[in-house]
Amino acid sequence: MLWSFIAVFFSGWLYVDSSYRGPVWQRWVFKPVTVLLLLLLALQAPLSEVTGYLIIAGLLASLLADTLTLLPRQRLLYAYGAYFLSHLLYSLYFISHTNIDYDWQLPLVLIIIGVVAISIIWAPLAELRMPVLALVGITLLMVWLAGSNYFSRHSDASFSEFLGAGLLLLGNLVWLISKYRHRFPADSAIVAACYFGGHFLIVRSLYI
Repeated sequence: MLWSFIAVFFSGWLYVDSSYRGPVWQRWVFKPVTVLLLLLLALQAPLSEVTGYLIIAGLLASLLADTLTLLPRQRLLYAYGAYFLSHLLYSLYFISHTNIDYDWQLPLVLIIIGVVAISIIWAPLAELRMPVLALVGITLLMVWLAGSNYFSRHSDASFSEFLGAGLLLLGNLVWLISKYRHRFPADSAIVAACYFGGHFLIVRSLYI
């Protein structure tokens, strides 16, 4: 099992490094390789409940979305749909073992983050406004469910899920702002690190 974690880390590091300074083809190679290794890692996890397979399904949906982003622009709508499905599956997994916390602080913070992010990229989105709004919405919901799970249980697994969901949210927001509003230094590396770290921490929670 240790070798599986090492392989995932090594591939993930190459993916992040290639996003920062390597040629584009290396990023295209190491991103799917990293996700496939994460899938293998998740399949080896000691799943105590059937709901654990929702994480595996979420990884598959994310891999499909990654493939669609490499295709022409008209396929981008389907990529957003696949990312939406991935985060929806993660959300279903979180809610399956979550005691919903109705405390208002976390939802309020997430709503503010979502409103600010959408307001920044709203104008350039054009016909993609509704798909992007749906993607941001389901990602915020995913973070809220993971956060409710952590604040109600305070376990290592729930913390890993919460941190992983938060990284996926951060990666998505940086990606969308960079894509539709303004590019900035190291944006691709930040997105890559958040993407890899987020999925890895969620898969890691299966082993805790």
